[in-house]
This record gives sequence, structure tokens and C-alpha cells, in this order.
Amino acid sequence: MPFDSAMQRRIMGRFATGVTVITARVGDQLWGMTANAVASLSLEPPLVLVAVAKNATMNGYLKEARAFAMNILTEAQEGLSRRFAQRGPKEWGDIPLATAVTGSPVFAEALAWLDCRVADILPGGDHDIFLGEILAGDARDGRPLMYFCGNYARLPE
Repeated sequence: MPFDSAMQRRIMGRFATGVTVITARVGDQLWGMTANAVASLSLEPPLVLVAVAKNATMNGYLKEARAFAMNILTEAQEGLSRRFAQRGPKEWGDIPLATAVTGSPVFAEALAWLDCRVADILPGGDHDIFLGEILAGDARDGRPLMYFCGNYARLPE
């Protein structure tokens, strides 16, 4: 008997995570999704991973773009997290953007960001695991947006 998915969600909800928005450019179109199933994978070579549901629209865009930016959000960017967690087209006009190597949109006011080339795509159950080779990135001082038990959270002062 497989492990109960509701219990898995409840247990893993106790694992506090940061919040990112994964972005990609396909032609002239910008795409993005909120993600916390991300991790630093390797220093040599420099790799990160992001798990994306196979049925998510963003899955196809990442496969087509073969590149993405991982934007690590500040606690002031909860609204962006909520926006990019919703299905459908997103409003980009009010977000200060930059690009680095791949042309993927980088949030200029993010706590940190990585610009990645898709190095590999691995199966992971109902998700695909995108391995990103880090080509550029930066970080600044600030406070991260956190996610815990199904709610946004902030580090104590």
C-alpha cells in the first residue's frame, strides 16, 4: 500500500523552506511559477534543481527554453509569490527585471538569484526534476520569505 499523500503533505509541510519564483523566456514571452521544491545540488559542477509537476504549464516552457532563473524572494515579495502561484498569464509590468547570461528574467529586487542552463531533466514520479547548471548569480542582504505548514512565515527579528 502506498504511503498516504495527504500525510506526506502534512509531514513535509513541517519542513520550512524559502520561496522562489522560477522564470524562463520563450521567444518574446516571459513565464514564471512559484516553487519551493528547489535545492542546491552540487558545487563542482555548480548545479541546482527544481522539481516541476509534469502537468504544469511551466514544465513545457522549461523544456522549450532550456534555461531558467531562480529568484529567491524577500519577505516583502509575498505578493509576487502569490501571483506566480496562480494558474494562467501573469502581469510582469510592475516587476523590475534584469537578465544575465540566458536571457531568463531575473527579479532585480530579489534577495538572490541564479541564472541556469538546463543540464538535464530527470523523472521524479509525477514531477520532472530540472538540473540547472549555474551560469551567473548574485545575492544581497535582506530577509527571506519563508513557507511553513501551508502559510507564509518570517524569520523572527
